[in-house]
Amino acid sequence: MDDARRHYLDLIRHDGVTLTPELAAAFAAVPREVFVPDGFHRRDGRLVVPADPEFLPAVYSNEVLVTKLSDGRPVSSSSQPSLMAVMLAALEVRPGMRVLEIGAGTGYNAALLTALGAAVTTVDVQADVAERARAALARSGTTGVRVEIADGYTGGPAGAYDRIIVTVGVAGISPHWLDRLAPDGLIIAPVEHAGVHPVLAVRPDRTGLTATVICPAGFMSAAGPLTARHPGSHPAPVAGLTDLVEAVPPRWDPPLTGLPYRDLWYAAGAWHRRVTHASNDVVVLDGTGTGGAVVTPAGAVLATGEEPDRYAAVADALVSRWESLGRPPMSAWTVRLAEAGPILVPVEWRHQVPERRSRQGRPSGS
Repeated sequence: MDDARRHYLDLIRHDGVTLTPELAAAFAAVPREVFVPDGFHRRDGRLVVPADPEFLPAVYSNEVLVTKLSDGRPVSSSSQPSLMAVMLAALEVRPGMRVLEIGAGTGYNAALLTALGAAVTTVDVQADVAERARAALARSGTTGVRVEIADGYTGGPAGAYDRIIVTVGVAGISPHWLDRLAPDGLIIAPVEHAGVHPVLAVRPDRTGLTATVICPAGFMSAAGPLTARHPGSHPAPVAGLTDLVEAVPPRWDPPLTGLPYRDLWYAAGAWHRRVTHASNDVVVLDGTGTGGAVVTPAGAVLATGEEPDRYAAVADALVSRWESLGRPPMSAWTVRLAEAGPILVPVEWRHQVPERRSRQGRPSGS
């Protein structure tokens, strides 16, 4: 078991994450298997139960563990550990802080927060999920976590918090969270953008509500007001477009991979409200939802539908704009949020001029 946990930390770091000594100690100390006692589904859909030989290796992998399905769709999980580590680091937790967690999941993230010295209240709208998290926390010997069945939009029972962390995909920030947040508080939340949920670090300031982008992510979406549509909403992701024809040839050799492609994706979504994704490619979707243009990782533009030339030109212009600005990374963006119905949503994006870039689009020396 000790070897499995040491290897676990290596796997988290292998994904490009720098673990502070405090975070490394938390991941090493909290037994993840206690939080999935009935097993889980892996990314490929296979069910893994404790009796299976692959159970512990899978638990101590850098994988999301899906713990609840509804009509075949994941609705609760233990998130990918490397993403959890990035979000926890961004939360800047110090011992004694009061933390509100929106989305209890398995309880594992709350246990990690307590290992960092926080006093945690975690809320989940699904009663069975909350009860299982409460039971798992008790089995693990974790103290200092309050588990509540409540709509995350409301923030649960009254309280004041130094930090708020959101572990489900949302369309924006609940005003109820701001009412609970200490004057120098911080919210870490995955906020919908172009069909995915990049993680934002949100802080109230004298000008209103601003955020910086932490990292790319894809989360299960919340329910209710937290996923309210608004005038700036991007289209929902689509399975794929058919009858695509190349309108612009490839421009990058080798193709963009990993973060640089997501950097392009984020920029395109900031500049155009019809950007989303289809089969994990950036797409500018037309009004019918069945046509538009796809930007491949190689920079080719493929188009289809009733106005292929129009949407190919839009997609090509977005790519050219990103290139001309020096391929700004996701982390270069600052976001302003404003009220839109029941939530506060991104309405304005600005980016810093990036440092000299490598061919793959990352800052030199990083």
